[in-house]
Amino acid sequence: MQRHFDTELNRLKNSLIKMGSLSEEAVRLSIKALIDNDPALAHRVIKNEDRINTLEIQLDNIIVDILALQQPVAIDLRFILAAQKINNDLERIGDHAVNIAESVISMKSFEDREELIFIPKMAILAEKMLHDSLDSFIHNDPQLGMSVLKHDDTVDELNKNVFYKIIDRMKSSQRTIEMGMHLIRISRNLERIADLATNIAEEVIFITQARIVKHYSDESN
Repeated sequence: MQRHFDTELNRLKNSLIKMGSLSEEAVRLSIKALIDNDPALAHRVIKNEDRINTLEIQLDNIIVDILALQQPVAIDLRFILAAQKINNDLERIGDHAVNIAESVISMKSFEDREELIFIPKMAILAEKMLHDSLDSFIHNDPQLGMSVLKHDDTVDELNKNVFYKIIDRMKSSQRTIEMGMHLIRISRNLERIADLATNIAEEVIFITQARIVKHYSDESN
């Protein structure tokens, strides 16, 4: 019985790792499509969304089966509860990658890439946060998880800067309004990806240390 339980836990973790890989790829490709102004790559991100959605349902079913048929306690129960949240976070990350891809397609006629402002910097940081949060999950590394939390405020600040900068440009020139609205949408989606990566890192800390660190502001608190 214990061997079967361990097998199911391993299957759950491996499936989550696979979903993490798909979500990370969706973010990476949507950002590349944005920087390279590549609508074809953006279409690929949208086409691949079904793979993430299907895997989310499969993971939900695995979790329900484990909870229904087993009686997990302590760290195993923490892992299963956290896995359920991470599953949802990864699906939402995939949705945000699709949102970025859709904006890239709508922006294909705009040639002035200088209008991207702080967005490439935001994208690099959000992508790193996602990668590190998934690595912290794979390796049960709460310290790496804590490092992800420390970057969240930086992304939030960049998002604000993008918003105010774009609003200023839109006020000075009507021709920038359509492009500006798309960039605000992309910036907001990157900020949400960073938030969800932070959520995943928080769950890793919960699994490994039984600590709840939501609304983290400073390691000393």
